[in-house]
Amino acid sequence: MAGEGFVAPHVDYAALAPLIALTVGLIVILMSGVFETTKRWAPGLAVLTLGATAGLLIWHWNEQIDLVAGALRIDDLAISISLIATVTAFFTVLLSVRERAAEEAGQGEYYALLIGSVLGMVLLAEAENLVTFFVALETLSIPLYILCATNLRRERSLESGLKYLIVGSLGSATLLYGMAFVYGATGSTDFAGIAHGIAAKGMLHDPLLLIGIALAAVGLAFKTSIAPFHQWTPDVYQGAPTPITSFMAVATKAAAFAVFVRFFVVALGPETGDWQTGLAILAAISIVVGNVGALRQTSLKRLLGYSGVAQAGYMLGGIVVASEKGISSLVFYLAAYLFMNLAAFAVIVARERETPYGDDIRGVRGLGAERPALAWSLTISMLALAGLPATAGFIGKLYLIEALVEGNYLWLAVFIAVGTMISLAYYLRVVAAMWMTPGQAVAGGPGGPEPTPVISGASPEVDPVDPRAGTRWYLVAPAVLAAAITVFFGVIPQPLVEFASHAGASLF
Repeated sequence: MAGEGFVAPHVDYAALAPLIALTVGLIVILMSGVFETTKRWAPGLAVLTLGATAGLLIWHWNEQIDLVAGALRIDDLAISISLIATVTAFFTVLLSVRERAAEEAGQGEYYALLIGSVLGMVLLAEAENLVTFFVALETLSIPLYILCATNLRRERSLESGLKYLIVGSLGSATLLYGMAFVYGATGSTDFAGIAHGIAAKGMLHDPLLLIGIALAAVGLAFKTSIAPFHQWTPDVYQGAPTPITSFMAVATKAAAFAVFVRFFVVALGPETGDWQTGLAILAAISIVVGNVGALRQTSLKRLLGYSGVAQAGYMLGGIVVASEKGISSLVFYLAAYLFMNLAAFAVIVARERETPYGDDIRGVRGLGAERPALAWSLTISMLALAGLPATAGFIGKLYLIEALVEGNYLWLAVFIAVGTMISLAYYLRVVAAMWMTPGQAVAGGPGGPEPTPVISGASPEVDPVDPRAGTRWYLVAPAVLAAAITVFFGVIPQPLVEFASHAGASLF
């Protein structure tokens, strides 16, 4: 008979379970927003979806499974990065409670877009094929373009979404052209096939391949905020709703670095010597540009945006050495960066809601006397980002420097050390504002500026002042928890080191 030769493909539903959970959760959350009686369930449904996803990911820890004819791979690297994205999204849900952007966009739509972006991140962390790589990247990015502009009555939010759309599309187009060149040179879309094609032909003898790799590197540099392809970062960070900024700052960077690792270490592994120097130079430029750019910032979100550019340079060092220790140090730093950054953004959200200064540094003046819990959380975050001892940031930088020295990139390790010294100038300025400067009057009081509407009939550029906002548990708890974890892993780093070592070992 005609169909006798057909063999049904095997589908490993257990390994695909995290992706299935996110997809089902996304649909349910979106449908909940249709009805007036169920739309308030959206945050809870989002937390439930993320919890189920995290549990299913942990269930596959220490497994290495190829999925969908090798297009996806679930291993400890993919699981580690996916867990970082999932935990970041959970914190984002807490920070989004009573967020004006969520109310204006619609609860169901807002949280569905957030879960959709997490779905793209998990796909990206598992991608082993150029096609799934690009599809996952767009699945990640498109919801974020919308989420950046969800505060419909703020000019900066709309501007942020438009800028991110334009620059993100440019980065995606550049990446796609690069992929086309790589496919044309090697005849394969699978990372393993690309590695085989490079080993057979050699990289330096094929201009088509070199152009493809250069374009792909530029496209990924756009997504990870690596200088000189970082120009969008400070503007988008400042304009987007702050919970979304916190999500982008950590989760997007983690997912993009995961596929950065797979593309360069797995697909381009046979010719590491031909691309390591180029990435090392990009890392050095990013460290300098990010730290110098942050020095004059008065907006905390712009400061953290430039800080993120410098931090991306540090992280890129883990890929440059292309070793198990390098990848492990990258994953460790990404996990530490999750808690360092979220502690800071939780405090910024609280101060945006209870002062008229938005994300300006004036909003944290006198915070040590007014809100000690928030002040200590932000202090720990700043010290950890600067890389001071007894914080996870210090251990992370030490781990990266050790990997670079072992990989014969001592000069890049020196750049990290120098960048750390420069960064103290702006991180400690924030700490000084909290503990050494008296607070200022709020809107309507003596010397307190009134926020100005940006368009006729629009709300102010900041949310209405609520003196109780800084004491609400869903803002204080994430800040305190993230700061406590940052200190814990700075004092007892071994559990996080083992977590990261599993991720690094899964590629080698």
